[in-house]
Amino acid sequence: MEVVDTTQIYSFAPLAAQTDFPVSPSEEAVFIKVCQLQEIITKALQPLQDEKIAALEATLDTHADNSLIQLRLINSLREDVHRAPVSASAPEPTKTTQKTQDHITEIAHILGAKETRLIASQTAYAYVTRLRKEGMTFSELATIMGLTVDRIRQLSRIAATDQRFNITWHPRKKNTKIIKLRRWDALVL
Repeated sequence: MEVVDTTQIYSFAPLAAQTDFPVSPSEEAVFIKVCQLQEIITKALQPLQDEKIAALEATLDTHADNSLIQLRLINSLREDVHRAPVSASAPEPTKTTQKTQDHITEIAHILGAKETRLIASQTAYAYVTRLRKEGMTFSELATIMGLTVDRIRQLSRIAATDQRFNITWHPRKKNTKIIKLRRWDALVL
């Protein structure tokens, strides 16, 4: 039986690397406890953590300064609005032209005439009530007056300030607005 060198059996390194290297005293194995290793790592990382904390604090200070500036601007704008004279801030109400007033009066005549025709023809009270509830849609008025629906929409914004009219949503048709007279019994044109 042959005697086999134990270094070859227990070593997985290639044969060229399996030479004996003398270990110098400075390279001897050092054994330290885990708590000592944690202390060494903590001391090494402490300057990095201090720098990071300082950078974050500087960023936070910058954000706080910016927020303060924004709040001061908002407050100054609010104060300016409250200090401004009412006459300067409120624009003069635009005066409507004679043509627009004629169109609005014509809408009142059309709505009143429709009710008058229904009453004169002795139509059932339910139809008159329905007309009073539903009024007329913008498209119906546009067809009767020979205008576009966009023009009726413009007139409805002006008619909304007129005491004779009530502009609301249609009770049965979704996304449809109607114009109706506020008081049918007191039709003053």
